Amino acid sequence: MLGLATADPSLARGVYLVLEPGGWWTLVPLSLASLLTGIVQSLGTPWGLVRHYWVLCKLLMNLVATGVLLLYMQTLAMLADLAADPATSLAQLRTASPVVHAAAAIGLLLVALALSVYKPRGLTGYGRRRQGRPGRSG
Repeated sequence: MLGLATADPSLARGVYLVLEPGGWWTLVPLSLASLLTGIVQSLGTPWGLVRHYWVLCKLLMNLVATGVLLLYMQTLAMLADLAADPATSLAQLRTASPVVHAAAAIGLLLVALALSVYKPRGLTGYGRRRQGRPGRSG
């Protein structure tokens, strides 16, 4: 947000130069750790990894978010390259992309939180077979 709001070109450049290493050293490791700990925890709890739809939904959300982040790191690298070039104008640096992606990530985190708190009912086909229940159940 600071990169969009500031009128100081050197501050805007600094913001975009910090985004790429910040992403590689903070966001990517935390995203991968979230994925790994979610899988490990699901395997050690009665909820299981693919027994309940809400757990499966969270796993898929995490996989998609991690994939999007890894692809988005290319955009952050491009923004850092633009910021490093002294010929780049402030108007060229002003892109809403980091703000839009951050807002989408917050939305995903809120959905994941709601799924974890409310744990909607509904077993997958595997979960029903595992519990020996025919038909739909929760």
